[in-house]
Amino acid sequence: MAGVFVTGTDTEVGKTWVSVGLIQALANSGRRVVGMKPVASGCQRTDLGLRNADALLLQQASSVGADYATVNPFSFEPAIAPEAAANMAGLAIEPGVIKDCFDQLAGFADLVVVEGVGGWRVPLNGEYDVASMAIDIGLPVVLVVGIRLGCISHARLSAESIQSSGLPLLGWVANCGSSTDADQASIEALIKAMKAPCLGVVPRVASPNEVAGYLTVDSILLP
Repeated sequence: MAGVFVTGTDTEVGKTWVSVGLIQALANSGRRVVGMKPVASGCQRTDLGLRNADALLLQQASSVGADYATVNPFSFEPAIAPEAAANMAGLAIEPGVIKDCFDQLAGFADLVVVEGVGGWRVPLNGEYDVASMAIDIGLPVVLVVGIRLGCISHARLSAESIQSSGLPLLGWVANCGSSTDADQASIEALIKAMKAPCLGVVPRVASPNEVAGYLTVDSILLP
């Protein structure tokens, strides 16, 4: 194992902040850790080219330096589904490029934290989707669950799909937007329903740099 693949039950469930937390928690163990966001839409035009805020957070959190183009090989300006954004740009998201960039990062880091885009089955290029990308890279998976109405079913369905892919599901992280009784009830229901362990419950925090303290990374560090 050379890292972990972070996916979510949906978009906007906290994958990036959890990924930053994982990078920092793993780096605190003395490992050289680098983040990767292979595909990103909703990028901003800069003097250096298109840049994605989430990919920049991963790059900045990494304990070893990496070129932006390797961290985020496919970046698109419209904040829409990645396959549609690629089509609008007249480009195709190429699996071989993503794997080559991952291999480069894995060549000089002990661990690579790869953040997917959207949910587990978001299309990227025809039948190639986020699940296909994770399988090609070959990393075990951490599932981020946004605690909100409907999350229990979404989490269970995502977990079943991940496990049926043949990849290990190391665990899941609950990302809480609030601390209501309903949120706590959802978390308790998920703990009972999910076959994989809960690796952390992240409350509303002001910065992604606060997330590491809420995560358990022992299972990622095991050989």
